[in-house]
Amino acid sequence: MKEAELIQKIEAKMVFMLEHLGDCVPWYGEDGVYHGWQEDSWVSGFWPGMLWILYDLTGRESYKQAAWEWDGRIEQCYLRNSNLHHDVGFQFLPTAVMKYKLTGDEDGRRRGLFAANFLAGRFNLAGSFIRAWNLDKIGWSIIDSTMNLSLLFWASNETKDPRFRQIGVAQAETVLKHFIRPDGSVCHILSFDPETGAFLEPLGGQGYDKDSSWSRGQAWAIYGMANVYRYTGDRRFLDAAKRVAHYFLANLEETGIPCWDFRVPHREKEPWDSSAGAIAASGLLELAEVDEWDGSFYRKAAMRLLESLTEHCGALEEVEYQGLLKHGTGEKPKGAQVDVSLIYGDYFYLEALAKLHGWNHRVF
Repeated sequence: MKEAELIQKIEAKMVFMLEHLGDCVPWYGEDGVYHGWQEDSWVSGFWPGMLWILYDLTGRESYKQAAWEWDGRIEQCYLRNSNLHHDVGFQFLPTAVMKYKLTGDEDGRRRGLFAANFLAGRFNLAGSFIRAWNLDKIGWSIIDSTMNLSLLFWASNETKDPRFRQIGVAQAETVLKHFIRPDGSVCHILSFDPETGAFLEPLGGQGYDKDSSWSRGQAWAIYGMANVYRYTGDRRFLDAAKRVAHYFLANLEETGIPCWDFRVPHREKEPWDSSAGAIAASGLLELAEVDEWDGSFYRKAAMRLLESLTEHCGALEEVEYQGLLKHGTGEKPKGAQVDVSLIYGDYFYLEALAKLHGWNHRVF
């Protein structure tokens, strides 16, 4: 696989997308057209994040100009009723924090720190978990939050304030204790009593059921736990990331693409989730960098996964198709966003290829 050639094809496609998306917040694409959403959506940081990556790789000012205003747009959601929640890391890391890292922009730094304070404010002291969503289920926490912890660790390093790090570690400890099963499979949602902190039950969420193994949740855990190890040096988090990674790799289809849930009955009839593959590939590259013993194994696994995604899900040859990857699955239990392009799958696919190409300004 020649990542430089793939990145060139991605750039050609993104030029087309830039012309046609306008101010749209892309989420999922059907028939080659991305559907737009609001700035407070959890996916709103991924498209500008892709623009920032291309700017960093190419130095072209057009990408910088197109990405520049996005963190300000998302920040406006704090000034009105909005649905900002545990996923502000997904929104502000690839926009505000990336902008600050690449340009030194102080507004980007301020917005990133504001988002970190907001995320820290969702921490439930009893039970040591970050509250998910803005539903009436106040005691819910989800595996996706593992990826947002990078915002807290960045803020702690940036301000020398240990509070952010302490909350990040506490949530990661809860993931170790309750989310990751002994075999390396992962639960999506856990319910706690918010008053006492008592663990109540696992819930299926976007997986097939409460005991299943939603592949995108697996990918979040691989990447997120590898990140926590990188920030803390605590071997327990590395071991957890590796356990989840081996479960993920052992359960791929013959094509090398993950099914949307590894434990759904009659898996051969079920749709893939290319986004889970892209997230896992980028997470495996993080593992490769931090694991001095098995790093080459994880790097090779990531490369095989990216090759499979390119071969079986890639839309790079279709320049007028909005999306880098096909065959993503958003919320199968609801019958929503099945066999589509997903902007977060596109982001992590590009991010993984950029890492292989030597890019090291990662924010997750």
